[in-house]
Amino acid sequence: MKLLFFYLPFLVLPFCCLNGQKKSSENERPNIIIYISDDHNAWDFGSFGNWQINTSHFDRLVREGMVFSNAYTAQAICAPSRSQLFTGLFPMRNGCMANHLPVKSVKDINDHFASIGYEVILAGKGHIKPSSVFNWSHYFKTASNRTLPINDVTEYIKKANKPFCIIFASDLPHGPYPKQNNFSDKPLDYDPTQLNKISRVDQYKSGYYQNIEDDNAQLGKVLKMLEGLSILDTSLFMYLSDHGLKGKWSVRETGLKIPLVVRWPNRVKPKTQSDQLVTIVDILPTILEAAGGGVPKNIDGISFLSILDGSENKIRDYVYGISTRQNIQKCYVFPSRSVRNKRYKYVRNFNSNEVVEQNMTSNETVNAFIKRGAKAFSEAPFEELYDLENDPYEHQNLASNKKLTKIKNQLAEELLQWMTQQNDFLIDNVMPLIKPTLHPLDKTSKWNNPPKSLIGALNDTDYLSLHY
Repeated sequence: MKLLFFYLPFLVLPFCCLNGQKKSSENERPNIIIYISDDHNAWDFGSFGNWQINTSHFDRLVREGMVFSNAYTAQAICAPSRSQLFTGLFPMRNGCMANHLPVKSVKDINDHFASIGYEVILAGKGHIKPSSVFNWSHYFKTASNRTLPINDVTEYIKKANKPFCIIFASDLPHGPYPKQNNFSDKPLDYDPTQLNKISRVDQYKSGYYQNIEDDNAQLGKVLKMLEGLSILDTSLFMYLSDHGLKGKWSVRETGLKIPLVVRWPNRVKPKTQSDQLVTIVDILPTILEAAGGGVPKNIDGISFLSILDGSENKIRDYVYGISTRQNIQKCYVFPSRSVRNKRYKYVRNFNSNEVVEQNMTSNETVNAFIKRGAKAFSEAPFEELYDLENDPYEHQNLASNKKLTKIKNQLAEELLQWMTQQNDFLIDNVMPLIKPTLHPLDKTSKWNNPPKSLIGALNDTDYLSLHY
């Protein structure tokens, strides 16, 4: 654990109480407050160097809590990332391994917290299904103007007679991006990644920045509301983004790496930083343990409560990433997987041009889509290796460096072991097509433009058999 600034020690006090009053021993446990931003790059905060936008309320959390410099999601897209948070399972095991897919019939955050007497409230963006799994104690939908239902949550807290876990799921800074904004015609040139490829962020940066500032204002309203109800300082407050925008849909650091800050007065020392590897699946067991429950068995998450208490002990040697590129806008058959340790990251692109001929099946229609996917990412090699200590944004592929062959092979073996443990469909299938719920491979849309010969060419039997 690193100290970011000078701090003063605090006396340890009882964890919690509702509305500032002790209710009973039942409620002498912390309420859990989680704030999730949507499509937010890990570096686009004032505290992390971006001076071109105002993130004052987030910056306050950084001053008053612990920052995790190596926090990750395993999949850089909305529903799969949220599924990890709510189940403690990586996407292949929970079933939501492509956007808009439902999870399998698994235990979720509601089941685990209900067993220890908590209520779980989702306020804002849903984007996770089915409701038979995600049976929230209360679900307050986003308002028509895309703002969080803060008034609904306020009324809930005033009447609450149980400890609670409230998840504020913001729609921002996810698009649509306002064309009229405070950043038009300004030189928005801050980008530590120095990546040459123009991304969604660069095309709509002024609107993206406006959405960030609007979300910061919204975060401020949430904090003010919690303070007014004497909830904030007796709660464990956690801020994160579901994934980055610049690397969305990929296994790039710009997509998988997320901001994560935890504020918990009298327990987490302010102005501190942990460089340990943690993932979004680790949040569920952490907050359950913090609430006095046990860490569930048979989940992928590992509690990092000890890190919040100041321990330097690592909980993970590796973090992992997956990308399917199907059932999304501009959908292609191009699955990738990644693994990183504290320094190096290995990526395998299973349908690169280097190996596409090995992926051919007996079905020529399916083969056409496999070839189309490889062509769409024609410059992507089969293997990639990066030294993240010296190259944090993956500019120089070291996979052919013979001095690093041992490291590459060790990471490749670790990745395949993890894929096997996760029952990844790439282990037993050559190059499967995922049955779409929203963006078919063979249909024309504003985002997808397959060749005329492939329009409507796929049948149900051409897709991998899955749980939905």
